[in-house]
Amino acid sequence: MSLPSLQDGIDKAGSPVKLLWKPNAAPFKVPVVPAEFTGWREEQGAWHRFPTLSDLSHHMSDTFIEGPDSTRLLKAVSANDYDNFTVGQAKQFVPVTLNGDIVTDGILLREDTEKYVLSGVPASQSWVTYHGQKGGYDVRCSTDPDSGTRKGGNPALFRYQVQGPLALDLVERVFGGPLPKTKFFHSAVVSLGGKSFRALRHGMLGQAGYEFIGAYEHGEFVKDALLAAGKEFGLVSIGGLAYATNGIESGWIPTPTPGIYVAPELADYRRWLSLYSFEGMKPLNGTLHSENIQDYYVSPYELGYGKSIAFNHDFIGREALEKSKDLVKRTKVTLVFNPDDVREIFGESPEYTLSYARYRVENPSGLVGMTFYCGYIYMHRTILGLALVDSGHATPGTEVTVLWGEDGGQIHRIRATVQPAPYNEFARTQYRQGTI
Repeated sequence: MSLPSLQDGIDKAGSPVKLLWKPNAAPFKVPVVPAEFTGWREEQGAWHRFPTLSDLSHHMSDTFIEGPDSTRLLKAVSANDYDNFTVGQAKQFVPVTLNGDIVTDGILLREDTEKYVLSGVPASQSWVTYHGQKGGYDVRCSTDPDSGTRKGGNPALFRYQVQGPLALDLVERVFGGPLPKTKFFHSAVVSLGGKSFRALRHGMLGQAGYEFIGAYEHGEFVKDALLAAGKEFGLVSIGGLAYATNGIESGWIPTPTPGIYVAPELADYRRWLSLYSFEGMKPLNGTLHSENIQDYYVSPYELGYGKSIAFNHDFIGREALEKSKDLVKRTKVTLVFNPDDVREIFGESPEYTLSYARYRVENPSGLVGMTFYCGYIYMHRTILGLALVDSGHATPGTEVTVLWGEDGGQIHRIRATVQPAPYNEFARTQYRQGTI
């Protein structure tokens, strides 16, 4: 007996929103990695004061794409520039539907001429795999799920992120000297104790650092070396709670709603996807309830991915993106919640708060936007939220109101101030510049 498809689930529920709307849905939790080491409050602020180590081996899915048609496939299903995509480089992967709605992003690393790894949530990986299978490409796509859904066994890859003040000094101590000079989002193959792996220049909160990526069987050796060298520099291990909030300050919206639920040309795709896929299980909730799933779709321009889009090749959604690039009506912003309102609602010493809900953002004239990613950031003693708002209300300093709660339930009106995204100034102005 075959498992039900996403389309089966939509048909049974009556609509995509009826399938996905789940009030008070719990936010995603990082699997395997301890929730806290020294406490989420201390760990949240550690990025700004100490070198930090985050174990990213378990919460992302990896799809390995290899074969003579790998690049041809990826060019057909994404808006990225492949003409200037060098081996060892990584890019924010930007797949869109025929209507120009994002499918969900990912990180695409080019390991060889026709060999790639696509990492992140599975939606973009499913998009690539489906088109690889259905389009007659000479390509092999295999997926290693995240540790929360994998049925036994270890991940294929370890992935450790080292960043923060003195992170580069720590790395030099581990390797006995500086690593090869590497541009942002480029990697170099490095060796430690006879074990080879990649050092990707990357970090999530605007601090210079690396992600070390390699075969999982070598992971403990690499982690032990980092921890041992880190004692001298005050290295702080980051638990799953703190790590799940760090994208808020760096301006990254992690799980936009895939734009695949109603388009007639994607009916076969929805029948190919399992009901128990990311697309079938990722809940919607909050105070912005609409029966039209398309009200939750977003464009890559709204997410800030315009620089990643290249019109030097044909791809699904190209025409839609060409028409819409100068017509973007919403802007990604950071909302700084009023600390007094937060204390009144959540108490003088708020507990850990993280939400991916779609909360209404309003001003006296009505609805002006919606949130995607909110969390209490202890360093700022308030909640920060990433939102898309009408561009006319995106000027820093603009005052708005966030309706926190669930549609049909108790709702709190929290004052907030619009600020830029990324909120972290270094991430906003300097992070992607230069070479280390």
